[in-house]
Amino acid sequence: MALSNRQARWLLLGPAGLWYAMLLVLPLAVVLVYSFGERGAAGGYQPAFTLAQYANLATRWTAFKNTLMLAPLGTVAALLIAYPLAYFLAVRVNPRWRTLLLVLVIVPFWTSILIRSYAWIFLLGGRGIPALLADLGLGDWRLINTPFAVLVGIVYGYMPLMFFPIYVSLEKLDRKLLEAASDLGSPPWRSFVQVTLPLSLPGVATGSMLVFILLMGEYLIPQMLGGGKVFFVGNALVDLFLQSRNWAFGSAMSVTLVAVMLVVVTLYMRFLKRIGAAREDVGLM
Repeated sequence: MALSNRQARWLLLGPAGLWYAMLLVLPLAVVLVYSFGERGAAGGYQPAFTLAQYANLATRWTAFKNTLMLAPLGTVAALLIAYPLAYFLAVRVNPRWRTLLLVLVIVPFWTSILIRSYAWIFLLGGRGIPALLADLGLGDWRLINTPFAVLVGIVYGYMPLMFFPIYVSLEKLDRKLLEAASDLGSPPWRSFVQVTLPLSLPGVATGSMLVFILLMGEYLIPQMLGGGKVFFVGNALVDLFLQSRNWAFGSAMSVTLVAVMLVVVTLYMRFLKRIGAAREDVGLM
């Protein structure tokens, strides 16, 4: 018996849709319901309908401020480091060495983020880079347990996620376009701005969203390199759910974080869409 197009569509999308509903929609719905409740006498959740948890969000403003400041800053920093590296490997380097260099970029992912964070604790601690700077007569620097240490850790940890989408976009770039631009008298910098950069924007958009979304929920790096002094929302949520056992307040913070991420990602996608539309208009002129 042949299936209609509609039946075939539901048959293909049904398992994925059910999986999506059970592992994403349903947990979010539970968190949303909990966010309107209250903390039980012994902790946990007590059914209620109140906005008190959302009214108390200002008490955790520091966690939101650090997250909203360091997550975009870390995303931009990772982009500024990953793009030149991806451009060099995809466009400039000899193909015979490309695979080896790509493996070297992947190698840090073979080690636990916990071990890599401990390595940065040593490097940024008193016996690491600060001691070297002091020996060179450059003053007494304190790097560990600062926003700078957290920024270094998140850029180092998430840079490969930014690198590979950009590399794929650049690796697929048609070299004939660059040759044509050169033949028409375009200098290298103009060819990059008008040809290479626009064609690599999909990779930039994908890498930026991957890094930004993950950084908004980051917990381990601020905990280890921030020393409890640079809190992200993820650290606050761990405290509320596991230490204070205030599930209602933790749920309200979680819902607020998801809402902020949705707004930022939506604005970012609209911005990219406008850039694409502007490029098409210029191309038609």
